[in-house]
Amino acid sequence: MYKKYFRQLSFGLLSLALTSTAFAKPIQQDTLLNPYNVTWDTPGPTSAQSMPLGNGDIGLNVWVEKSGDLVFYISKTDAWGGELDAQKDPWMKQGGVLMKLGAIHVSLSPNPLAKSRAFKQILRLKNSEIIVQEGEGKSAVKLRVWVDANHPVIRVEALGGSPISVNVKLDNWRAGITDTVLNNQQNQIVWYHHNSPNADPHLANLTFGAVIKGKGLVSKDASTLQSGKITSQLISIYPLTTVAANGEQWLSNLKQQVTGIEKLRLEQTRTAHQQWWRQFWNRSWVFLQGDEQAKQVTQGYVLQRFVTACAGRGTGPIKFNGSIFVVDNPNWKHDGKPDPQNANFRAWGGQYWFQNTRAMYWPRLMAGDFDMMLPLFKMYAKILPANTVQVKQFYNHGGAYFAETSPFWGGLQYMGPDVKPLYTNHYFTPILELSMMMLDYYEYTGDAKFAKQTLLPIATAGLQFFDQHFGRDSTGKLLLDPDNSIEMFWKVHNPAPDIAALHAVISRMLQLPATLVDDKTRAQWQKLYSILPPLPVSEDKKLLLPYTGPQTAKSFNSENPELYSIYPFRLYGIGKPDLELARNTFDSRKQRSKGCWVQDPIQAAMLGEADVAKDYVSFALTRKAPDLKFPAFWASGNDYHPDEDNGGNGENGLQQMLLQNDGKKIILLPAWPAGWDADFKLNAPYNTTVEGKVLNGKLQNLKVTPANRTADVIDMSKK
Repeated sequence: MYKKYFRQLSFGLLSLALTSTAFAKPIQQDTLLNPYNVTWDTPGPTSAQSMPLGNGDIGLNVWVEKSGDLVFYISKTDAWGGELDAQKDPWMKQGGVLMKLGAIHVSLSPNPLAKSRAFKQILRLKNSEIIVQEGEGKSAVKLRVWVDANHPVIRVEALGGSPISVNVKLDNWRAGITDTVLNNQQNQIVWYHHNSPNADPHLANLTFGAVIKGKGLVSKDASTLQSGKITSQLISIYPLTTVAANGEQWLSNLKQQVTGIEKLRLEQTRTAHQQWWRQFWNRSWVFLQGDEQAKQVTQGYVLQRFVTACAGRGTGPIKFNGSIFVVDNPNWKHDGKPDPQNANFRAWGGQYWFQNTRAMYWPRLMAGDFDMMLPLFKMYAKILPANTVQVKQFYNHGGAYFAETSPFWGGLQYMGPDVKPLYTNHYFTPILELSMMMLDYYEYTGDAKFAKQTLLPIATAGLQFFDQHFGRDSTGKLLLDPDNSIEMFWKVHNPAPDIAALHAVISRMLQLPATLVDDKTRAQWQKLYSILPPLPVSEDKKLLLPYTGPQTAKSFNSENPELYSIYPFRLYGIGKPDLELARNTFDSRKQRSKGCWVQDPIQAAMLGEADVAKDYVSFALTRKAPDLKFPAFWASGNDYHPDEDNGGNGENGLQQMLLQNDGKKIILLPAWPAGWDADFKLNAPYNTTVEGKVLNGKLQNLKVTPANRTADVIDMSKK
């Protein structure tokens, strides 16, 4: 049986190596996608030269050392550690530490690179797998690494042209300190991290780790497995995070998980994994043609979407400051002095900053990646009840809001008028923008259950908070004071972002069907809508302002809050009133930096300023960190690398250049620059997809599904 298994596995691996699409006919976008596979012909040598891989919850940083050893860090979206003493960045002391589970080394004997320099490491996007080829001829070895899209297991498949020995070793730098590697495990490696019962209650007893095993692998010691001489070997790694009183309870849960997965046939799970990624790439695409810049922007867009998919279906939302793909940082400085950090570290720590986190989620709508939005929505839905209680305790009124900065379990601090001004004090905007995003999600998907159970509770709580927390001015209008104009202006009067948000959100909530909203609630929203103040505008009516009144407040950040009425709240834009006012304001903006959290590429596209949008999008989607090798590991900017909101804003900007929505209207090529052609498929509201080609500035081969939505299309290339 043992030899028969390996003959079958070897044949399967070889067949798949020769015909990776054997299970399905190639689809059209394969021709467009395959050129953006990432191929390297030299090994590592460190995590800075790693490729990302993941199944939405489990993530890997994969690289090859100069010795030929395959190495990868394992991450998980819910691996929150509670140990804080070793971290020097003050933000690392708040909200937990999203830790690596450890590193895995896979070495081969004889070493294929001992007598040959032949090497390739290839990220195959279509199937979400990394292929490592070492050596040549009979000494050649192929390693296939993938993280099952449908099950919590990492697979490493080794295939040799002649007999080799495979060595698997766990590298856990926390072993014996905060982590435990179990002894006396027969032919498997088992380790875990267990948060202390005395840690923060939201982190207490959280336990995460994994087991490594594979037929034919035998234990050398607690951290090492070794095969005999073979031509093929399967290594399986099964991670698990759960709340457990101790390691024994965690291991019992893990054994049940492993038993279930081991009942499945490898070939079937691999095929199902590839099919999942095939449907992912078929949801949407954007491929540019033209100059070299068009190719680089396409690469940035495709890889950013891939990185998001690798981390976007887990327990929690994507972290803007590195996602689950942070790497070792030997060049980090603390107070200007060298302070090397390992891959557990990230500047700005474990908290979620809504201003940064949202950037990865707005472009999921047109991409059709609706499943990846749910972790964000679920996190805030879980936070809502406790925040509601705190609002009642602090202010003795109803409703709730979300802090701009909070751990995954939420929480608020008292923010009365007497509290000192600060960046995120008196900052109440996030619940309104989240409501706007949820309204879009409902409009795109038509998911009434989501609207009733998630959208309505959150949006209703937010509107109730603004209604009851703030007073009225002498004319009876709502008076937002004190209220931050995001982080830019502190404790000002009627800030533009919140006023724009209230206008946008309430007008849309009033349009929800009677099956979702009762008459009493609708009347309350209508009353609040009737007393909203207007957006602040200059005396000559030529510019939108960041807040109402004399423009004397000191600025503290590099943002343009007056432009929130364009994005994210879409009160101004193509085909809407006062477009010239919005354009004048955008052209007069004081903050013009690029990359990171900057919203300019999106706002420029929404105003039809094609060349500006192209400039900002191109910058964001080519802004690779200089010390990292992977093309879509973005430079830190104001955050930490890889900077995910940089990539998200680039995605969003490029989408808006191609397609914008206004109610049922589908506006195509609203900000398309000269010199770029494109093949695209994007999603639109009401379960609609729009597919087409741009050639010499003109739209061709338009296909709208369902076909009756074609009547709603406005082709701007005809004007």
